[in-house]
Amino acid sequence: MRKRWGVVGVAAVVAATVLHGSTVQAKRTPTDDELYKQLELFSDALSIVQADYVESPEAKPLIYGALKGMLATLDPYSQFLDPDSYNELKIETEGQFGGLGIEITIKDDLLTIITPIDDTPAYKAGLKSGDRIVKIDGEITRGITLLEAVKKLRGKPGTTVALMILREGDNELKDISVTRDIIKIQSVREARILEDHIGYLRLSDFRENTPHDLEEALAKLKADHMDSLVMDLRNNPGGLLDVSVSAVELFLDRQQLIVSTKGRLRSQNLEFRSKRTGMVNDLPLVVLVNEGSASASEIFAGAIQDYHRGVIMGTKSHGKASVQTIFPLKDGSALRLTTSKYYTPAGRMIHGQGIMPDVVVPFEQVKKAKEGGQDAENVFDHVEHPETPAAPDSAKTPMDNQLARAVDLLKGIKVFQEARKANP
Repeated sequence: MRKRWGVVGVAAVVAATVLHGSTVQAKRTPTDDELYKQLELFSDALSIVQADYVESPEAKPLIYGALKGMLATLDPYSQFLDPDSYNELKIETEGQFGGLGIEITIKDDLLTIITPIDDTPAYKAGLKSGDRIVKIDGEITRGITLLEAVKKLRGKPGTTVALMILREGDNELKDISVTRDIIKIQSVREARILEDHIGYLRLSDFRENTPHDLEEALAKLKADHMDSLVMDLRNNPGGLLDVSVSAVELFLDRQQLIVSTKGRLRSQNLEFRSKRTGMVNDLPLVVLVNEGSASASEIFAGAIQDYHRGVIMGTKSHGKASVQTIFPLKDGSALRLTTSKYYTPAGRMIHGQGIMPDVVVPFEQVKKAKEGGQDAENVFDHVEHPETPAAPDSAKTPMDNQLARAVDLLKGIKVFQEARKANP
């Protein structure tokens, strides 16, 4: 029995499981012949180690080490999971656990933060997208796998983990201590009318309850006379594939292709289409993305962009969209293997490429003047990571420059639409 994990969440986040009971009987090829020759080399090396190593080695650690090395040569997401690591992976998908609230990946052989999740210990400690984690509790992370990193970062709520961070643009390493907590994420972070009947909706990720919550939020905004929308997917690391499809179809017409997967096997080539006409399929739309937008967020943005359904604005997204399949082994271990990649409706590969915005708008710190004519100050001074956009939580909070540009663009679109109605 093979267990298929349709993962569109980034890095070490397992997103979905689908039973996959078929096996494939492949024909022997010249590549197979070369593999068998190399297996002889492995067998010879193993025999030498067993016979001549200074101490008598145990068989299982040798084989496990070889399997880990083999999977590590493929890509950062393919891994051999010993029984303990496999159990940790299942715990992550089956219940709550203590953690930091960050999405991580391996980039340039370094453990890298894709995004800190809002209102989590990592966010409050000031960790940022793009930070490289050099050490965890004093241990260097070079060569670490994603699941090994997750195991070190996760722990009992209330305990602390010491991180050494290398931040782009900084000349010195930075030590940050983070206290673990139960990570509970609310997908719809904010939904309100900004101004001029322009709605604002911010998603933190794509999880099981997201479609329901998103529909409720959109219905409320429509009841508040929303006539256009800013969809904020900045620092949204992704989540479940079927959820991303359900979310996008709210903005599209029925039977439109949303995303496809392609792999070596025919069974891995799949298409996902909208099953209904979306409740907001005709509203002017701007989607905000940045480097912290990954996987399911990129599926969403890619579909909107390919159909010219809205304008993608911000900075280039992360570029992580591959499927990992879990193959359990008889001793309780498993292989986590990349089996396919995701493509936009127009056939563009997302993985390693990302989504380039239609309108590139780098994030800038928002400034305001102090009372009494004093010098300007950063309104995000109370947050240790000003590069991470902060969603407006009240009418008094100024919009960041990317959100302000999105609002201005929607105002222009509405003016243009009214002019066309008046002069068809």
